[in-house]
Amino acid sequence: MATPRTPDATRRSERSRRAIFDAALELVGEVGFDKLTIEGIAARAGVGKQTIYRWWPSKAAVLLDAFTADAADAEGGAVELPDTGDLEADLKAVLRATVDEFNDPKFEAPYRALAIAGANDPELSRQFVTRLQDTGVQAYVNRLHRAREAGHIAADTDLRIAAETIVSPFAQRWLMRSGPLTYEFTDTLVEQVLRGIAPR
Repeated sequence: MATPRTPDATRRSERSRRAIFDAALELVGEVGFDKLTIEGIAARAGVGKQTIYRWWPSKAAVLLDAFTADAADAEGGAVELPDTGDLEADLKAVLRATVDEFNDPKFEAPYRALAIAGANDPELSRQFVTRLQDTGVQAYVNRLHRAREAGHIAADTDLRIAAETIVSPFAQRWLMRSGPLTYEFTDTLVEQVLRGIAPR
């Protein structure tokens, strides 16, 4: 007679978390952040809403974990920019890929929702910056550091400011919808920033 197997609570919890993450990302794209609810996420995920409240204090916290979990899976660890030895080409390639990503509704909806929610929630904003924005900026800092060591940019370049000078106009245009995100825009952005930090 077979011995009954004890249910694996850890596996069940992980399945529930994944279902909740998928539901949150799907729903925010369908109904927007304002109409996103814990009840809606629970119904879509097939779990009780108390299960969600046991793990997260708000819909924004659910969405942040869902979005950063997907980002971590996609990146597979630390974020690094390519280094072919041609800084301009590397930065243009990365920003062109970022254009494609930010123009993808599956990425845009949760990211925009988190950016907007963070404006009214200091703790969410802190986590959003720490877990998403700082990681991306640091990848640019690391690439610029290698370029400075190779003599491709001025020795006195403030790497953090240079990195933010690259990513901030991109983020501003996207968040405020002040113009289209295009390859032409990002190529020009890279060229002008590099012109400003070129060796003198």
